Amino acid sequence: MWKTIFKRFLVMIPQLFVLSILIFLLAQFMPGDPFTGLITPETDPAVIERLREEAGLNDPWPVQYVHWLENAFQGDFGKSYTFKIPVAKLIGQRAGNTIILSFFSLILSYLIALPLGMLAGRYHNSFLDKTITTYSYLSFAVPTFVLALLVLWFFGYILEWFPTSGSVDVQLRSGSLSYVLNRLYHLILPAITYALLATTSTIQYLRSEVIDAKTQDYVKTAKSKGVPEKIVFNRHIFRNSALPIASTMGYQITGLIGGSIFIEQIFAYPGMGQLFISSIQSRDYSVITALVLLFGIATLVGTLLSDIIMSMVDPRIRIQ
Repeated sequence: MWKTIFKRFLVMIPQLFVLSILIFLLAQFMPGDPFTGLITPETDPAVIERLREEAGLNDPWPVQYVHWLENAFQGDFGKSYTFKIPVAKLIGQRAGNTIILSFFSLILSYLIALPLGMLAGRYHNSFLDKTITTYSYLSFAVPTFVLALLVLWFFGYILEWFPTSGSVDVQLRSGSLSYVLNRLYHLILPAITYALLATTSTIQYLRSEVIDAKTQDYVKTAKSKGVPEKIVFNRHIFRNSALPIASTMGYQITGLIGGSIFIEQIFAYPGMGQLFISSIQSRDYSVITALVLLFGIATLVGTLLSDIIMSMVDPRIRIQ
């Protein structure tokens, strides 16, 4: 398996190269540049032109790309024009918040989706099944920003049960128990909102697999031998029905990391998603290219991770 994983990494190299070119070109085609926002009627055009020249923005794009790629291999993605600090340091400050949010959202989504999917499949065509199916359709249809705004308005502003912005209170000391509990407190609203919207595919996959598994011969055989129904569902049906979910787990992990843009923006949660939006608004090319490249790498790694998880869950399956 390790040999196959190594081969997959080798295949990812040209994919990353093509991805980096596309990302860099898309950033170049964006209207304006990082210094456009500095232009006012009183601004001397010569000053703006000098800043562009110093930043290398007047060079041909192939020259800019080669220079950017050389620095990227050394871990240097340039300096943020907005925050005036290295891009790698800026992303490092935000990445932890996004990873923590995605991790808790993933756990909550499975805690919600797995029992609902099993119940819907077990009691197929019942009122419970129809209720769960209706919920999954609604969670799929409701836009992220709509649910996030409703949750924020009701629980944050009307009931005032949870904070409406930030990841932790600034007066708390890092490393203390109060600091950890306060971070979890700030996570509750965005994580639950994100989890509710991420349950759809898991519920539908599991429901379909359970319904199909109930008609299989090994289930009929187990029931004919007098095996209790609870054991049949937990040990036989659920184990086999969970395989498609395990195969998509890698995609869901990376999808949550890359898809937290709206959640972080609405809840003012200082993660990579919020940084991405602010960088687009300020035309901060260096941050935009680094973040999109990072999200692209996460997607490629998610593909590999899904195959690894699948092979671990089912020994009969091996990465080809």
